[in-house]
Amino acid sequence: MDIEKEKNLLGGRLESCSNNPLTGFHRTGKCQTGPQDHGCHAICVIVTNEFLEFSKASGNDLSTPAPQYSFPGLKEGDRWCLCALRWKEAYDAGVAPVVILTATSEAALQHISRSVLEEFAFVLSD
Repeated sequence: MDIEKEKNLLGGRLESCSNNPLTGFHRTGKCQTGPQDHGCHAICVIVTNEFLEFSKASGNDLSTPAPQYSFPGLKEGDRWCLCALRWKEAYDAGVAPVVILTATSEAALQHISRSVLEEFAFVLSD
């Protein structure tokens, strides 16, 4: 798979999720995947405190900085490329964060249905 040709959930160009903090399995700012990405870091989310607490309790502490990996730690409101299965676990627990559809790779559809992801689409309010 050519990661530069990945499409988003809407069939368009995969947009950037976040450059600050820098995210993505390949640390390009985009939720690009590939054969070496066994976690399928395809879903661009806006993290919440509730999700961060859930993730930490589930064994993946995303809020604590890890300078050795140039990871600043996430805080509420940050955008992040999340593993599809971790998002599904959060969904099942009722704490799934909202999804940026244009920055989420269509690879996520291998694990989660489009209708469920669209249900959690981030929408700008007026």
